[in-house]
Amino acid sequence: MWADMSVSRYLMSNLLQRPITMARPTFFRQRQIWMPTITGWIFLLLIFVAAGTLLANTLYTFLAPNDPVGARVLVVEGWLAPEELDQAIAAIGKGKYERIVTTGGPVSGWPGISQDTSYAELTASYLIQHGIHRDLIVAVPAPASAQERTFLSAVMLRESVKQQGIELDAIDVFSAGPHARRSRLLFQMALGKKVRVGVLAAKPESFEPDAWWRTSTGVEQMFFQAFGYIWVKCCFWPGPPGSNKEKWA
Repeated sequence: MWADMSVSRYLMSNLLQRPITMARPTFFRQRQIWMPTITGWIFLLLIFVAAGTLLANTLYTFLAPNDPVGARVLVVEGWLAPEELDQAIAAIGKGKYERIVTTGGPVSGWPGISQDTSYAELTASYLIQHGIHRDLIVAVPAPASAQERTFLSAVMLRESVKQQGIELDAIDVFSAGPHARRSRLLFQMALGKKVRVGVLAAKPESFEPDAWWRTSTGVEQMFFQAFGYIWVKCCFWPGPPGSNKEKWA
């Protein structure tokens, strides 16, 4: 017992005599990392060049598919440029479409045009003036909204045919170049899986599709549309069909 007490006193005395030190906080720590050798850097460069070449040669084809489903209804997006609408007119002449639907929201920033006018109505007028029979064309305007505009146009089309008691089984969408894949995706989301959605892409006038990387306009358009498509795939979640959130965001 006395031995145990002696040991306890010895340990306590040593602890009391030792200075109390606080651990200093550290913000950085040295680590060993692996870096490529010259051969490794060359290999990585070759991979980068191969990936860039593949991207340059396939990106436009991916974003601007021409994949009609043989539908009787052709939807023409109303915000297209006159040169692209001329291509839509040529597509109408080649196809067997029984109905042409023009879509689009309010026109803004056009001098001499009323703000009550929509791109859908403006495009319908353009098609009629350039030889498409008036009886074939139906304008389906969309209101202004914070929502994705192409999606809202598709929602308004769905609601319009529903009110008229028309059952759609398939449509082809005529869109602008690299916007085409995103348009098909958004129309498919709005119309549902029961409606087959094809797509036709107008050839751009401002850059060559096979060499889009040679002009600033081509690079800007391609990467903007690629980002837009990725955003719709991963981040665009509309409200339930028919809800206020679906239409107005």
